[in-house]
Amino acid sequence: MQFDTWLERYYFEKYILDVAIGTLEQGGVTSNVATYQFLPPIDAWGIPKYPGKTVILTPEANIAEGLVQFIERHHDHLCEADTWLGTWVNPQTRCCHLDITVIYSRLEDAKREAWQRGLQERRNVVALYNFKHGQTVFLEQERSSSSL
Repeated sequence: MQFDTWLERYYFEKYILDVAIGTLEQGGVTSNVATYQFLPPIDAWGIPKYPGKTVILTPEANIAEGLVQFIERHHDHLCEADTWLGTWVNPQTRCCHLDITVIYSRLEDAKREAWQRGLQERRNVVALYNFKHGQTVFLEQERSSSSL
């Protein structure tokens, strides 16, 4: 990424570290790449806007390096209106997911959108996450139980 001043570069590097640390401490964070603001714990659900662009880092990966690469690759998408940088550590695999995230206030709307977006991009959305309650809903389990 290009920066006009050292101060801009340092703010970006601080933001990357804040996201990486928050991800490790909290299991994931949601933030705005343009403003470096973090989403407060609202009662809403986050899903990948573009599931095909999700990056999954192994538990041993350097999250900060992965974040920089992800932001450089998808900066234009991350700056779209109502779009966020989302990180989430899958509690089952300990892998870190990096997403271009959108937010839905209702769980049913989020599920429907996640399934549709997964079909469009030919990549299933693994889970939805509620920011306020720290609740993960795994969609594969939802698909299995709804097809019984």
